[in-house]
Amino acid sequence: MVQSELKQPEAMIFDMDGTLFQTESLLERVHERLFAQLRAEGLYMQPTPPLERLLGCLGMLLEDIWKQVMPDGSPEAHHRADELMLRYELEDLQAGYGELYPQVKETLETLHARGVKLFVASNGLEDYVKGVAQHLHIDHLFTGLYSAGEFGTATKVELVAKLLSDHQLQSAWMVGDRSSDVEAGAENGLPVIGCQYAGFGRGEELQGSTALIASFDELLALGSA
Repeated sequence: MVQSELKQPEAMIFDMDGTLFQTESLLERVHERLFAQLRAEGLYMQPTPPLERLLGCLGMLLEDIWKQVMPDGSPEAHHRADELMLRYELEDLQAGYGELYPQVKETLETLHARGVKLFVASNGLEDYVKGVAQHLHIDHLFTGLYSAGEFGTATKVELVAKLLSDHQLQSAWMVGDRSSDVEAGAENGLPVIGCQYAGFGRGEELQGSTALIASFDELLALGSA
Protein backbone atom coordinates (compact mmCIF):
# COMPACT_ATOMS: atom_id res chain seq x y z
CA MET A 1 0.00 0.00 0.00
CA VAL A 2 1.26 3.47 -0.79
CA GLN A 3 0.52 6.63 1.11
CA SER A 4 -1.99 7.93 -1.47
CA GLU A 5 -4.17 4.87 -0.81
CA LEU A 6 -4.57 5.61 2.89
CA LYS A 7 -8.08 6.37 4.08
CA GLN A 8 -8.94 7.86 7.45
CA PRO A 9 -9.46 4.88 9.75
CA GLU A 10 -11.99 4.15 12.46
CA ALA A 11 -9.14 4.08 14.98
CA MET A 12 -5.46 4.88 15.46
CA ILE A 13 -3.21 2.84 17.73
CA PHE A 14 -0.13 4.60 19.10
CA ASP A 15 3.06 3.44 20.67
CA MET A 16 3.92 5.52 23.76
CA ASP A 17 7.71 5.95 24.10
CA GLY A 18 9.28 7.69 21.13
CA THR A 19 5.91 8.30 19.50
CA LEU A 20 3.76 10.32 21.92
CA PHE A 21 6.15 10.76 24.83
CA GLN A 22 9.68 12.20 24.78
CA THR A 23 10.96 9.47 27.05
CA GLU A 24 14.45 10.94 27.39
CA SER A 25 12.87 13.96 29.12
CA LEU A 26 12.13 11.61 32.02
CA LEU A 27 14.82 8.95 31.77
CA GLU A 28 17.77 11.33 31.99
CA ARG A 29 16.91 11.80 35.67
CA VAL A 30 15.63 8.30 36.38
CA HIS A 31 18.63 6.50 34.86
CA GLU A 32 21.25 7.89 37.25
CA ARG A 33 19.04 7.46 40.32
CA LEU A 34 18.23 3.87 39.41
CA PHE A 35 21.83 2.70 39.10
CA ALA A 36 22.95 4.65 42.16
CA GLN A 37 20.27 2.81 44.17
CA LEU A 38 21.26 -0.58 42.72
CA ARG A 39 24.85 0.08 43.85
CA ALA A 40 23.66 1.26 47.27
CA GLU A 41 21.80 -2.04 47.67
CA GLY A 42 24.79 -4.06 46.44
CA LEU A 43 22.88 -5.47 43.49
CA TYR A 44 24.95 -4.02 40.65
CA MET A 45 28.40 -2.64 41.34
CA GLN A 46 29.47 -1.77 37.79
CA PRO A 47 29.55 1.79 36.42
CA THR A 48 26.25 3.21 35.20
CA PRO A 49 25.68 2.10 31.59
CA PRO A 50 25.30 4.91 29.02
CA LEU A 51 21.82 6.42 28.87
CA GLU A 52 21.92 5.92 25.08
CA ARG A 53 21.95 2.16 25.61
CA LEU A 54 18.69 2.35 27.56
CA LEU A 55 17.09 4.73 25.06
CA GLY A 56 18.06 2.40 22.24
CA CYS A 57 16.09 -0.41 23.89
CA LEU A 58 12.81 1.48 24.27
CA GLY A 59 9.94 -0.45 22.75
CA MET A 60 11.20 -3.77 24.09
CA LEU A 61 9.67 -5.65 27.00
CA LEU A 62 11.35 -4.65 30.27
CA GLU A 63 12.93 -8.08 30.81
CA ASP A 64 14.61 -7.75 27.42
CA ILE A 65 15.69 -4.16 28.10
CA TRP A 66 17.73 -5.11 31.16
CA LYS A 67 19.38 -8.01 29.33
CA GLN A 68 20.69 -5.42 26.88
CA VAL A 69 21.43 -2.58 29.30
CA MET A 70 23.16 -4.67 31.99
CA PRO A 71 23.81 -8.14 30.55
CA ASP A 72 26.18 -8.85 33.46
CA GLY A 73 23.43 -8.12 36.02
CA SER A 74 21.76 -10.82 38.09
CA PRO A 75 18.06 -11.69 37.83
CA GLU A 76 17.68 -9.96 41.21
CA ALA A 77 19.24 -6.78 39.84
CA HIS A 78 16.97 -6.89 36.79
CA HIS A 79 13.87 -7.37 38.92
CA ARG A 80 14.86 -4.55 41.27
CA ALA A 81 15.57 -2.31 38.26
CA ASP A 82 11.96 -2.91 37.11
CA GLU A 83 10.66 -1.74 40.48
CA LEU A 84 12.93 1.29 40.73
CA MET A 85 12.32 2.43 37.17
CA LEU A 86 8.56 2.45 37.62
CA ARG A 87 8.78 4.15 41.02
CA TYR A 88 11.15 6.88 39.88
CA GLU A 89 9.26 7.48 36.64
CA LEU A 90 5.96 7.94 38.46
CA GLU A 91 7.59 10.19 41.09
CA ASP A 92 9.11 12.42 38.43
CA LEU A 93 5.92 12.53 36.37
CA GLN A 94 4.04 13.65 39.47
CA ALA A 95 6.73 16.28 40.09
CA GLY A 96 6.11 17.72 36.62
CA TYR A 97 8.94 16.20 34.61
CA GLY A 98 8.44 14.63 31.19
CA GLU A 99 7.14 16.07 27.92
CA LEU A 100 5.08 15.03 24.94
CA TYR A 101 6.51 15.58 21.47
CA PRO A 102 5.52 18.87 19.82
CA GLN A 103 1.92 18.99 18.58
CA VAL A 104 0.97 15.63 20.13
CA LYS A 105 -1.81 16.92 22.37
CA GLU A 106 -3.23 19.26 19.73
CA THR A 107 -3.16 16.56 17.06
CA LEU A 108 -4.80 13.99 19.31
CA GLU A 109 -7.51 16.51 20.18
CA THR A 110 -8.17 17.14 16.48
CA LEU A 111 -8.34 13.42 15.67
CA HIS A 112 -10.65 12.86 18.65
CA ALA A 113 -12.89 15.69 17.45
CA ARG A 114 -13.03 14.05 14.02
CA GLY A 115 -14.43 10.93 15.67
CA VAL A 116 -11.31 8.77 15.35
CA LYS A 117 -11.01 6.31 18.27
CA LEU A 118 -7.57 6.61 19.87
CA PHE A 119 -5.64 3.83 21.60
CA VAL A 120 -2.19 3.22 23.05
CA ALA A 121 -0.43 -0.13 22.65
CA SER A 122 2.84 -0.21 24.58
CA ASN A 123 5.26 -2.88 25.77
CA GLY A 124 5.63 -0.91 29.02
CA LEU A 125 4.16 -1.43 32.47
CA GLU A 126 0.50 -0.60 33.09
CA ASP A 127 1.09 2.04 35.77
CA TYR A 128 3.73 3.77 33.65
CA VAL A 129 1.61 3.93 30.47
CA LYS A 130 -1.46 5.15 32.33
CA GLY A 131 0.66 7.48 34.47
CA VAL A 132 2.16 9.24 31.45
CA ALA A 133 -1.27 9.73 29.89
CA GLN A 134 -2.76 10.99 33.15
CA HIS A 135 0.02 13.36 34.22
CA LEU A 136 0.34 14.87 30.75
CA HIS A 137 -3.44 15.32 30.51
CA ILE A 138 -4.19 13.22 27.44
CA ASP A 139 -5.83 10.18 29.09
CA HIS A 140 -9.36 11.47 28.39
CA LEU A 141 -8.72 11.38 24.65
CA PHE A 142 -8.16 7.60 24.52
CA THR A 143 -10.71 4.82 24.24
CA GLY A 144 -8.15 2.37 25.66
CA LEU A 145 -4.60 2.31 27.05
CA TYR A 146 -3.18 -1.17 26.41
CA SER A 147 0.13 -2.36 27.84
CA ALA A 148 2.07 -5.59 27.97
CA GLY A 149 2.30 -5.05 31.72
CA GLU A 150 -1.48 -5.17 32.11
CA PHE A 151 -2.27 -8.03 29.73
CA GLY A 152 0.87 -10.15 29.95
CA THR A 153 1.42 -10.29 26.20
CA ALA A 154 4.75 -11.58 24.92
CA THR A 155 4.84 -9.37 21.80
CA LYS A 156 3.24 -6.20 20.54
CA VAL A 157 1.67 -8.29 17.76
CA GLU A 158 -0.34 -10.10 20.46
CA LEU A 159 -1.21 -6.88 22.27
CA VAL A 160 -2.55 -5.17 19.13
CA ALA A 161 -4.48 -8.32 18.17
CA LYS A 162 -6.17 -8.28 21.56
CA LEU A 163 -7.00 -4.58 21.24
CA LEU A 164 -8.52 -5.07 17.79
CA SER A 165 -10.58 -8.04 19.00
CA ASP A 166 -11.77 -6.33 22.20
CA HIS A 167 -13.09 -3.32 20.32
CA GLN A 168 -14.17 -5.06 17.09
CA LEU A 169 -12.36 -2.47 15.00
CA GLN A 170 -12.91 -2.59 11.26
CA SER A 171 -10.05 -0.27 10.28
CA ALA A 172 -7.07 1.13 12.17
CA TRP A 173 -3.58 2.53 11.69
CA MET A 174 -0.59 1.51 13.79
CA VAL A 175 1.57 4.55 14.60
CA GLY A 176 5.03 4.05 16.10
CA ASP A 177 8.80 4.47 15.87
CA ARG A 178 10.24 0.96 16.28
CA SER A 179 10.38 -2.29 14.34
CA SER A 180 8.02 -3.85 16.90
CA ASP A 181 5.37 -1.31 15.84
CA VAL A 182 5.89 -2.08 12.15
CA GLU A 183 5.63 -5.79 12.90
CA ALA A 184 2.53 -5.34 15.08
CA GLY A 185 0.77 -3.44 12.32
CA ALA A 186 1.84 -5.69 9.47
CA GLU A 187 1.01 -8.94 11.28
CA ASN A 188 -2.46 -7.60 12.09
CA GLY A 189 -3.12 -6.32 8.56
CA LEU A 190 -2.91 -2.62 9.47
CA PRO A 191 -1.27 0.29 7.65
CA VAL A 192 1.77 1.45 9.62
CA ILE A 193 2.72 5.10 10.07
CA GLY A 194 6.40 5.26 10.97
CA CYS A 195 7.55 8.14 13.20
CA GLN A 196 11.00 9.42 12.29
CA TYR A 197 11.39 12.20 14.85
CA ALA A 198 12.47 10.32 18.00
CA GLY A 199 15.81 8.98 16.85
CA PHE A 200 16.01 6.12 19.39
CA GLY A 201 16.17 3.35 16.82
CA ARG A 202 18.04 2.70 13.61
CA GLY A 203 16.68 4.04 10.33
CA GLU A 204 16.03 0.59 8.93
CA GLU A 205 13.63 -0.17 11.80
CA LEU A 206 10.83 1.61 9.94
CA GLN A 207 11.26 -0.31 6.70
CA GLY A 208 7.90 -1.68 5.69
CA SER A 209 5.95 1.34 6.95
CA THR A 210 3.05 2.48 4.79
CA ALA A 211 3.97 6.14 5.32
CA LEU A 212 6.59 8.07 7.28
CA ILE A 213 6.11 11.28 9.25
CA ALA A 214 8.78 13.71 10.46
CA SER A 215 6.49 15.48 12.95
CA PHE A 216 3.42 14.24 14.77
CA ASP A 217 0.96 16.72 13.27
CA GLU A 218 1.67 15.32 9.78
CA LEU A 219 -0.83 12.61 10.75
CA LEU A 220 -3.64 15.06 10.09
CA ALA A 221 -2.77 15.34 6.40
CA LEU A 222 -2.56 11.60 5.79
CA GLY A 223 -5.45 9.72 4.25
CA SER A 224 -8.69 10.75 2.65
CA ALA A 225 -11.93 10.94 4.56
